[in-house]
Amino acid sequence: MNPLPGFRDFFPETLAVRRYIFGKWRETARRYGFREYDGPPLESLELYTLKSGEEIVGQLYNFTDKGDRAVALRPEMTPTLARMVGAHHRGYKKPIKWFAVPQLFRYERQQRGRLREHFQFNADIIGETDIAADAELIALAIDTLRSFGLTERDFVVRVSDRRAWQRYLTDQGVAGDRQDAAFQAIDKLEREQIEKTCEKLAALGLSAEKVDAILAFANEESTKNAPELEQTLKTLGDLAAHCKIDFKIVRGLAYYTGIVWEIHDRKGELRAIAGGGRYDNLLKLVGGVDLPALGFGMGDVVLTELLKDRGLLPKLDWGLDCYVVIADESLRSEALKLIHDLRDAGVAVDYSLTPAKVAKQFQTASALGAPFALVIGPEEWRSGEVKVKNLATGEEKRLKTEEMIHGFRGLH
Repeated sequence: MNPLPGFRDFFPETLAVRRYIFGKWRETARRYGFREYDGPPLESLELYTLKSGEEIVGQLYNFTDKGDRAVALRPEMTPTLARMVGAHHRGYKKPIKWFAVPQLFRYERQQRGRLREHFQFNADIIGETDIAADAELIALAIDTLRSFGLTERDFVVRVSDRRAWQRYLTDQGVAGDRQDAAFQAIDKLEREQIEKTCEKLAALGLSAEKVDAILAFANEESTKNAPELEQTLKTLGDLAAHCKIDFKIVRGLAYYTGIVWEIHDRKGELRAIAGGGRYDNLLKLVGGVDLPALGFGMGDVVLTELLKDRGLLPKLDWGLDCYVVIADESLRSEALKLIHDLRDAGVAVDYSLTPAKVAKQFQTASALGAPFALVIGPEEWRSGEVKVKNLATGEEKRLKTEEMIHGFRGLH
């Protein structure tokens, strides 16, 4: 039997990649002063329909549980964050800087970079309206990717501002209650035929001239109509070199209220690596507390594809330090004591659980990637020593058993 479509098995070698990515995410977030949190993978269905409307149900893994409650596996983390902050925000000094690495689930069509489950690096700042918070999050995302060895030649942050769009659409005669539909059309500019976008905008009562003006604004590369965006880029300093003004980025979700951005690979071969922005009204809607907020998400599936394409995934193993070769079964009890002493000292050790020929034990040590083999044989043991063999170079040394732990650390 295979896993369900869109789900993954994590064998040790693929789990090592996942651990490597999670480690970089957590380390960069720590350097930026973010604290880790988590929530339940199963939430009330209402938590998601309240934010995104009933149409989101078609994208969810949802069901009625044994308590007759309508529930869903979490498709995103922001509603859970809003619920948690709404309930306990008084206990935390503002701004709140939190991050999470949740597993998320969406019943979507599979394609490269998109599965029905994935892990995501989420980082959010709650309780700060200043532009510095927007710049802080973009900087965190950039430095996270740089920690993997990626550079501005590999990715670009496409930055926009919904406030600039709202002002422009109002000037073009698009009323506030129709602007969400305009954003939905603009958000699909790069995924649909231009004729389809024009048709959607015309359906809002816009003339052909105004539709052309909106499309021209989408291709604008100046901040003359977006002072908040200009200030954000200035605050980023040298990291602004990773950014590009791109008003085609509006983010499809209706709850965004300010600076919005997405990170794409420079070659344009993959889905967005990350995306986020400011959502100042969402906590009031979901959590019942009026606090400004902003955040982003970075998925592991697209990031792994990018790192593979760029040859930036290091050789990963499970970290075995040595393998003990028992050359004489009469010494197995003594060998087990030494093995336990090494393990107590934090050394990762493996050995053959049952008697095996010496050659086979060496083969196993090499297959497991152990850098050293510790050979326990009668001649060495009578002298109070253990033979240490470097499996990469073939070099051998003898160490006193009472100095084994210190000596092994020196070799390693």
